[in-house]
Amino acid sequence: MSGFLLQLGGPLQSWGEHSAFTDRDTVSHPTRSGLIGMIASAFGIPRDQAAADSEDGSGWTTGFGRLTHLRFTVRCDRPGTRLRDFHTVGGGYPAHRTVPTAKGGRRGAGMTTIVSHRGYLSDAVFTVAVTAPDDPGLAAECAQALAAPRWPLHLGRRSCPPGALFLLRAEVPDPVRELRTVPLARPRPGPVPGDEEPGRAPDSPATVSVRFTADTPFPTDFLAQLPADSPPGSPSSTSGRSSVSTLNDEPVRLMSRDRVYRSRPAYATSCRLPADLCAGHGLAYIDALNSYLHPSQPERNAP
Repeated sequence: MSGFLLQLGGPLQSWGEHSAFTDRDTVSHPTRSGLIGMIASAFGIPRDQAAADSEDGSGWTTGFGRLTHLRFTVRCDRPGTRLRDFHTVGGGYPAHRTVPTAKGGRRGAGMTTIVSHRGYLSDAVFTVAVTAPDDPGLAAECAQALAAPRWPLHLGRRSCPPGALFLLRAEVPDPVRELRTVPLARPRPGPVPGDEEPGRAPDSPATVSVRFTADTPFPTDFLAQLPADSPPGSPSSTSGRSSVSTLNDEPVRLMSRDRVYRSRPAYATSCRLPADLCAGHGLAYIDALNSYLHPSQPERNAP
């Protein structure tokens, strides 16, 4: 099952799931609607064509509808920090430019300002495996579009651009399994408190717990094999075969004034990966990622 790998690591991200009116939430990981919308932007699909099915009853799948065949498996490198911001709209304008009402008029004096609250994830990093098992060739087309997007890309909201590291690998034979080997964008954990022995320095953990989410059940062998140096009793969760929640993020239409979503089962699990995958931040992480992507190249000498 070939596909490609993305890294979503901009300064801010926002993945709304039940946003309404003045309360714009974010869930803790990228949503299907957000990722599909981002890829649709890369293809240049306009809002008036962002419908999963044709409206004439012909049964033909639209270009946007074809993107719903994509499947996403998300690895949480860093969960980030939740931020809650507020925005004001409509204040300080003359009467003819205040916020419009549903009846076609304008808000009157003393009611012109609307306050909205918006949630963000700050300093979060996710590595995403993208596949299309029911549509051969779709993943390759999407990777090509993301490498040279027609319109700007954003991480859930237009004010959240992606970081410089975005399309990690365009052609991966098994991107879901590859999530177990891509360097983690997090620092290596230090020694475990209380693990000291007289005359010996405390050891750092050999493995780290990593959270995964997906829109389909995880392969049965995905979590079956733990690293050989895992500490005794380290569990390999099997919850990835059963849905653990329901998200309202399956896009039906994403038009400007007509946004409709369906609910779908969400799958999540955790497993322990080697702590050696933890590559830290900044240049250290870029060096580790470069060694992963280009194993034949010599490492950059530290100054």
